[in-house]
Amino acid sequence: MRALTGIKPTDAPHIGNLLGMIEPALRLAEQHESYYFIADYHALTTLHDAKRMRQHTREVAASWLALGLDPKKSCLFVQSDVPEVQELTWMLACVTGVGLLERAHAYKAAQDRNQDINVGVFTYPVLMAADILIYDSNLVPVGKDQKQHVEMARDMAISFNARFGPTLVVPEPLIREDVATIPGLDGQKMSKSYNNTIPVFCSSKELRKKVMQIQTDSKGMDEVKDPDTCNVFALYRFFASPEQQAELAARYRAPGLGYGHAKQALFEAMEARLAAPRERYEALLTRPEELEEILQDGAVRAQHLARNTMQRVREACGFLPTLRTAR
Repeated sequence: MRALTGIKPTDAPHIGNLLGMIEPALRLAEQHESYYFIADYHALTTLHDAKRMRQHTREVAASWLALGLDPKKSCLFVQSDVPEVQELTWMLACVTGVGLLERAHAYKAAQDRNQDINVGVFTYPVLMAADILIYDSNLVPVGKDQKQHVEMARDMAISFNARFGPTLVVPEPLIREDVATIPGLDGQKMSKSYNNTIPVFCSSKELRKKVMQIQTDSKGMDEVKDPDTCNVFALYRFFASPEQQAELAARYRAPGLGYGHAKQALFEAMEARLAAPRERYEALLTRPEELEEILQDGAVRAQHLARNTMQRVREACGFLPTLRTAR
């Protein structure tokens, strides 16, 4: 079984990315052949700054490695280093109805916000489907809100196979229900769109500042509180042991706990988890040549899979071997 995960290099990852996608994806490598790509083609729909694109691409690569990705066991590469994905995007576009793309959540949300929508935003699901299908991916770990992208990739694969015969592997979404939605500073889903994120690799000082900004109700120290409705405790669950959770929950339900105490406990739990990866991350960014060597090795391995898939796809579509050879 092969698993595939991608993340856009539009900024350094935040805690929502870590808990909802990165850590579950890294655990897949224990049981599956795992591929991880940095989706720079996707980022191009909104990021039009070459310097930032290069910077964020390196940051995302360093993030995966700092958080435990082993490039000898798994494959880490940049999306644009496998240009065959664009060829498959066109072929999938030719079997995909406009109506399907008009139902895409991201496109509809952009319309609702009256955003200036480029063609890349509209065809985003086709490129994402190509990313998934070109590597014969069986499993795609996603958050609940991203499930539609995998469902659309399935639709496109089924549509292609119906026209040209069994050619593409039909993938399955893999969703962890317990981390489907990670609360941000304001209690809404943690998202860059809401500006309510906590960066994974911010400094210890900045991490504490962010934690102290988490919104709570106005109950005082002498009032009992409900951990199950508290934004602070909702995040604490992901960083503390069951014993630590039970202890803090008991303190919530008795007088004497202020939200500042709860936030300090959350900060300490997060710092214990993130301090070592932060150090590795900062060290990797000082060695860009090492990062690029790892990415180049991954690209070679990914290209091998992509070219095998495209050979099947071209043959299924009826493209002449002589023309392929001439290219």
